[in-house]
Amino acid sequence: MIESSTGPEFPAEPDTPRVPSGPEALAGPEALAVPAVPVTPGKPASASRITLSHIMSAHDTNLLGTVHGGVVMKLVDDAAGAVAGRHSEGPAVTGAMDEMAFLEPVRVGDLLHVKAQVNWTGKTSMEVGVRVMAERWNESGPAQQVASAYLVFVAVDADGRPRPVPQVVPETDRDRRRWQEAQIRRAHRLARRRAIVELRRQRTADGLDE
Repeated sequence: MIESSTGPEFPAEPDTPRVPSGPEALAGPEALAVPAVPVTPGKPASASRITLSHIMSAHDTNLLGTVHGGVVMKLVDDAAGAVAGRHSEGPAVTGAMDEMAFLEPVRVGDLLHVKAQVNWTGKTSMEVGVRVMAERWNESGPAQQVASAYLVFVAVDADGRPRPVPQVVPETDRDRRRWQEAQIRRAHRLARRRAIVELRRQRTADGLDE
């Protein structure tokens, strides 16, 4: 759904955030004030936060007998998509999976709890953070974190064009930390893309790549 002039490997980075960036964004909670003239009214992070629960079955396993990572990724995308749609009050498409970390194996019978919330918003895009917890079917202890992920979604209208989203309003210190960390991830994505594009341009100019 996202076009780019830099090639198919580089989907266009979602829009500029409507909150301070750079050093201002990392200065503390006061740096996260609502803009004076927001494009759309803000919504608290808790308004779209969800937990998706699912019992893993033998159909979900890989050759090692544990749950396939792709199955967990599908649940992550489902939960994140639901959050993005709820926050933006309409359709939203996956623009990028910024990071996916598998921390522990998931086994048949485990009850997974996929917890998702909006961490950051731009004009038409949102970062959704996801934490995956597992309750072991044969243990009575607390749920264990088995995976985490960060996804970028873009809200679209009926014609598939990006549309404005409400600004997410952090409510707690943890929400503010998540917003600041999302800003860092975005800055790294942009810097990485610029570096790779410049490398390709230079190699083409030197006649190394046709």
